[in-house]
Amino acid sequence: MSEETGKTFAKQKETVLFMKMRFFYFVAFVFTTAFANAQSNARLQAGINLANVSVTDNGRVDDANMLTSFQIGVIGDVHLGSILYFQPGILYTGKGSKVQKGTEGTDGYFKQTFNPRYLEIPANILVKVPLGSASSFFVGAGPYLGIGIGGKVKTDGQTLGLTYSTDKDIKFSNDDPTTLNQEEGAGFGIVKRFDYGLNGTVGIEGKSLVLSAGYGLGLAKLQSGSNSSQDNNNKNRVLSFALGFKF
Repeated sequence: MSEETGKTFAKQKETVLFMKMRFFYFVAFVFTTAFANAQSNARLQAGINLANVSVTDNGRVDDANMLTSFQIGVIGDVHLGSILYFQPGILYTGKGSKVQKGTEGTDGYFKQTFNPRYLEIPANILVKVPLGSASSFFVGAGPYLGIGIGGKVKTDGQTLGLTYSTDKDIKFSNDDPTTLNQEEGAGFGIVKRFDYGLNGTVGIEGKSLVLSAGYGLGLAKLQSGSNSSQDNNNKNRVLSFALGFKF
């Protein structure tokens, strides 16, 4: 590695670190404010994600490409008044999709899973309808913001009687979200670091347990250097089911 290349690489790492620190400071601010005003209904939440990526300009998905992943995190619960609540959260969540052709063990078989992992902040406004003295039905929606922090692309296949397998880390761009019209670190095979979109959630809440289902509609294209407003192709779509434990 040349001295100039080394300096460029070091600068890129410094930029990514600075960007992540600003993001985490923002997360800390949101949660310090939210939980300082929250009732004792915050919860630890875990569940499964049925993830996919849109494959048409109008945002449709191919059900055969659905990938099972997971989520885990903490959800706050701030009473705004009457039946309205604000629920910020922080989740470690897996998204992506898979492609599979042929039959395993035969020539022509190919399977690839794309599974990026995000640190995600949902911010939902909910309406809670009491069902009894200690339970309620809720429905709500709001935006989310995610930052890519890891993930894998795994490929398996067989051709001419020979099997092959690869396992690579996902590469994210060095995008700074404050530069709205510029994406740093864009390139072929690189995923946009920042994801954003809309959430919808519905569920039943008891005295100590919460059962919920949600849907995440991604508004940011996954490939770096692309225009997210051009169409709805290549964006995250996630159906989730979760169990929460109040603390």
